[in-house]
Amino acid sequence: MRRLVVLGASNLTRGFAAVVHAARAAWGEPLDVFGALGHGRSYGIDSRIFFRELPGILESGLWAQLDASPRVPSRALVTDVGNDILYHVPVETILGWMSECVRRLEVLGCEVILTDLPLFTLRELSPSRFLFFRSLFVPSCRLTQRQVEERAVEVSAGLVRLARDRGHTLVPLQPEWYGFDPIHFRPRYWTAAWRQILGAVPTQPPPGPRLGRLRLYLARPQRRSLFGFLQHTPQPALRTAAQTAVWLY
Repeated sequence: MRRLVVLGASNLTRGFAAVVHAARAAWGEPLDVFGALGHGRSYGIDSRIFFRELPGILESGLWAQLDASPRVPSRALVTDVGNDILYHVPVETILGWMSECVRRLEVLGCEVILTDLPLFTLRELSPSRFLFFRSLFVPSCRLTQRQVEERAVEVSAGLVRLARDRGHTLVPLQPEWYGFDPIHFRPRYWTAAWRQILGAVPTQPPPGPRLGRLRLYLARPQRRSLFGFLQHTPQPALRTAAQTAVWLY
């Protein structure tokens, strides 16, 4: 048995099927995948996208389930860290959340991988493109482009220190993974990018049928609010005959 724990927001959500496929191809089965992810997901506060609301990752049911689960070889990915900047969360608070996530994962015996922020995409944005994407992704944000860039630089520096001081891997993101959209990987790079980030070298074809992207995308987390109604979904959300289980929070 191996375990993969993934924490993130929309970039991870869009590429989640590629992440699961890469893990199955590298490590085989049985495999447990635990994810706390979702469009607009925050690490420490409730986040709402249109009619759907999710708890902060640190407040989700993920941690209680992991604490109750047997200890097995585990790898954890902490990504989409800059998302909270656009929610006006102070840099020191974001870095505190990152440190707490890493601490909890260390207690669980996880090998931790963090991803850096794509500072190069921010620096290449024209003012009009910045305003367009800020309005599209986080309409409530009122930070200027300069403020976002300054805070992103501080968060990036904090991640470098965190990875260095705690002995974990910080993976730089590659410019070719991005296109017009400065936040999300281009679909053509999903497989290569997430395989590289995870350090998941394929050793065999994934056992059994591939979990479809739409099936994973539509799988329900343990707790969410939809149109103001609280939903609870038993976990795991998905399980294959070949013993891959996907738990979502």
